[in-house]
Amino acid sequence: MTGGLILLGICIVALGYGISLYNHLVSLKHAVSKAWANIDVLLKQRHDELPKLVEVCKQYKQFEQETLQRVIEARSQVQSARQGQDIAALGKAEGMLRMGLGNIFAVAEAYPELKANENFMQLQNRITGLENGIADRRELYNESVNIYNVGIEQFPAVLIANMFVYQARPLLEFSTAEKKDVNINSLFD
Repeated sequence: MTGGLILLGICIVALGYGISLYNHLVSLKHAVSKAWANIDVLLKQRHDELPKLVEVCKQYKQFEQETLQRVIEARSQVQSARQGQDIAALGKAEGMLRMGLGNIFAVAEAYPELKANENFMQLQNRITGLENGIADRRELYNESVNIYNVGIEQFPAVLIANMFVYQARPLLEFSTAEKKDVNINSLFD
C-alpha cells in the first residue's frame, strides 16, 4: 500500500514536471515567433518607404541610376525572403539592401539640391529610424532563437522537444560585406 502511494506520488511529480517543461518550450517557441513578428512589422514599414525614396532620387535625372536599381532589386529580394520566412535569404538580401541604402545616402552628398529636399530628408530620417529599430529587433530575435535552441537541446527538455518535434531555428545572420564600411571614395570616382 505504501509502495503504491509512493509510486503514485512519483508519477504525479514526473507528470507535473513534464507538463512544466512542455509549457516552457511552448513559451520559448512563441517568444521566437513574437520576435520575428516585430522584425516583420518594421521590414514592412521600410518596404513601404523605399519606393518613395527612390522616386525622390529619380527626380534628379543625374542621380546614379545603378545605385537606385540595386536598392530596388534588394528590396524585392527582402520582400520575397520575408514572405517566405527564409531567414538565410533574408540575411543576404538585407545585407544588399543596407549597402544600397548606405550608397544612396553617401551619393546624395554630391547632390546639394537633393540633400536640401525636404521629402528626401524626411525619408532619410524615417528609413534610418526604421533601420535602427530593425537592428534592435534582430538582436532580440537572435537572443530569443538562442534561448529556444538551447532550451530544446537541454536534458530532460530534449526528450519532450523530440517527442513534439521541436526544431532548431536559424539565427538571422548577415554577410561580411554588410558589416564592412561603405567606401565613400569609390562612390564618387
